[in-house]
Amino acid sequence: MLTLAAVVAPGVGAIAVAFPAEFLASKGTLPGGAANLWMRETGLLLVCMGIIVLSVRNQPDSPAMEALMLGNLLAQLGLLATELAGYAAGVITKISGIAPNFVLHMALASGFAHFWSRIKIRE
Repeated sequence: MLTLAAVVAPGVGAIAVAFPAEFLASKGTLPGGAANLWMRETGLLLVCMGIIVLSVRNQPDSPAMEALMLGNLLAQLGLLATELAGYAAGVITKISGIAPNFVLHMALASGFAHFWSRIKIRE
């Protein structure tokens, strides 16, 4: 799961950093100065998250790994809810702007939930 996240996050993040207006337009949103800036910031965070999960993917169970799994689970659920709310509010106007991410966020959330629940440090 962490290997998948380590590949997807930097890839999507790099696209968001390099092509924020195009990324936003693909969702059916209106790119602009502020939106492009926020997209670049979000992309940079995704690149950094990918580096973090790549670095720890083979580590044994620990409180830090438990926190990483839970944090990633919550991030995926939060991103999913935010995109669905954006679509419902008409901010994201294309179903193609949320459909791939819906599948990705659900898959990653399921994986992070599974591995978080299997960490063996709890007493």
